[in-house]
Amino acid sequence: MSKPASPRKVGDKEALAVGTTIRGSARKLNLVAGLIRGRRVEEALNILKFSPKGMSEDVYKVLASAVANAENNHNLDVDALVVSEASVGKSISMKRFATRARGRSSRIVKPFSRIRVVVREQEEA
Repeated sequence: MSKPASPRKVGDKEALAVGTTIRGSARKLNLVAGLIRGRRVEEALNILKFSPKGMSEDVYKVLASAVANAENNHNLDVDALVVSEASVGKSISMKRFATRARGRSSRIVKPFSRIRVVVREQEEA
């Protein structure tokens, strides 16, 4: 007996991509995701390409993946795509220890984040 097919997590005119382990805090990643929410894909890619923020390169890759998924898997028109959702959350945290003075140690937490980008095909108005 085979596993039943799960329904699509997004709508008919939508495609998504997820970046699961992006090095850095969710708070900083959300600043970059806020730059592209609600914008046309072409404009969002240009913003990320020239943004001075460090995480913009990772968000660029996830957005480019969502566009490729829309084109290849769902046959959507790339020129009519809009970033409908860019949600950010926490992922794993690496715990490290650093030696300090007088035989003590302190904890270093290296956080990872995840981002979920959904692009939607928008009809020309």
